[in-house]
Amino acid sequence: MIATVKHFISSLVSDEHPEFDNTLAIASLLCEVCIADHHLSADEKIVATRSLEKVLNVNAEKAAELLSVGMQEAKSSQSVFDFTSQLGDLEREQRIELIKVMWQVAYADGHLDEMEEALIRKVAALIYVNHSDFIRTKLAVMPQS
Repeated sequence: MIATVKHFISSLVSDEHPEFDNTLAIASLLCEVCIADHHLSADEKIVATRSLEKVLNVNAEKAAELLSVGMQEAKSSQSVFDFTSQLGDLEREQRIELIKVMWQVAYADGHLDEMEEALIRKVAALIYVNHSDFIRTKLAVMPQS
């Protein structure tokens, strides 16, 4: 099973971008945000897919496939630590960008649920994103009233 998932992931990631060998962890974290409030909206899925395209530099079809596998992983995972523990090699800016896209997914349905915010806060702490960057990214994507 693990070999199958690794093969699938390697087929999604081009050799030109080896820094994204942790694509499943990133996709799974975006899926965790999608399901944190126990309601998966179409808007959240769209934003998550587009975020994967941008962050992982993959096409829409591959991003959708990755999101599907990530959703399965998120639903079967015991903890977000399963995913954050795989992201130790991300550079500071990549970690901040991940938190930013997590906020974008959380706000996609027009409502920030407290469970979504708690999840993003936990992930930020686990991947060593400082509090000021956590807040800055939230404010950067927060819808204007």
